[in-house]
Amino acid sequence: MTTSTPGTPSLLRAINDRAALEALLARGPLTRPEIGAITGLSKPTASQLLTRLREAGLVVLDGIREGGPGRTAEVYRINPEAGYVAALDVRRARVRAAVADLTGTVTGTFELATPGQAAGDAVDRARSAVEGAAADAGLRPDRIDRVVIGLPGALDPRTDRLGYASHLPGWHVPDLLSRLRDGLGRPVAVENDVNLVAMAELAHGQAAGSRDFVLLWVSAGIGMAIVLGGSLVRGATGGAGEVGYMPVAAAPIIRGPGRANTGGLQAVAGAPAVLKLLRAHGLRGGDAGQIVGRARTALEASDERAAAGLGELAARLATGLAAIVSVLDPELIVLAGDIPIAGGEPLRRLIERELYTMTIPRPPLRLSSVGGDPVLAGALHLALGETREHIFSNTVR
Repeated sequence: MTTSTPGTPSLLRAINDRAALEALLARGPLTRPEIGAITGLSKPTASQLLTRLREAGLVVLDGIREGGPGRTAEVYRINPEAGYVAALDVRRARVRAAVADLTGTVTGTFELATPGQAAGDAVDRARSAVEGAAADAGLRPDRIDRVVIGLPGALDPRTDRLGYASHLPGWHVPDLLSRLRDGLGRPVAVENDVNLVAMAELAHGQAAGSRDFVLLWVSAGIGMAIVLGGSLVRGATGGAGEVGYMPVAAAPIIRGPGRANTGGLQAVAGAPAVLKLLRAHGLRGGDAGQIVGRARTALEASDERAAAGLGELAARLATGLAAIVSVLDPELIVLAGDIPIAGGEPLRRLIERELYTMTIPRPPLRLSSVGGDPVLAGALHLALGETREHIFSNTVR
């Protein structure tokens, strides 16, 4: 690998090439004059730059653009085949996978059922999911440059073991990350699923442009992602944001929450507690998302039972958020997961109103706007960022 000295022509070329590639990623296909105008390069320098990028396989010709009489210009774009990444969203009963090219376009998906998952098979399941998504994309598995795996737990960087995920058999093996990297034969990252949802919100959701925010995920389980200064906060053991175990005034203290796999906030606002609460108010539903959705509809029709039930749920969630706000003072709170989305604006307003009675800071609350599978979206965003950095830094000279 060539080492560039500050101020040398090779360093200046690398800076210019990187600026052009970033412009093509952000704006789409561009002509040479447009690239020159964006980067401030002269015509000869911009032409040399495009020649280098085409020879490196990073840029391809994308046709001709007609100008004034007798004027045409070649249009260039990022070569999507210059790199591929894979993302996995792991759950107890399935592993969902997606493959995207260097531009971020999803080219293949796959879902692997994992009933009765046996201990020690995490690598096999991850490999099968990646291979399935690669096949759907028409790729050999060895074309995948990087894999990011999202799962409902936290990898302890000190021990390389998964924690906070006793409900996820097959992934509690020593040296998990090392085994995955060896078994898949490429760089692999393991990230908490809620952290990945926050990355998706930061990239193209409600948190775009925000450097200090928290994302509260309320579904079958409860978790939180913390972003400070634009970076995820993971904690010494990877467990930052595991607020489902956080004691709250509305719940009894649970000793040994790790063994019980529950805790204060989870016990009063997780899916089982939500079902119990709203059924006690006379509402019906087969799961938490469904019953909250019905409560929302009834509330909009001025049903007093729904108002009381959702009001109590809002107070429970606001109590947990109040502790977070008091400690972190975030500029924004994003609500995500089945329960807040099913409750929509009526539930969001109730939570916000309750929260503002408990705290001095009053950060705005917004509902998640990332559709589809937000865990996969966040994992692809993370994988693409690392892969582009590697390719752009090591291919261009």
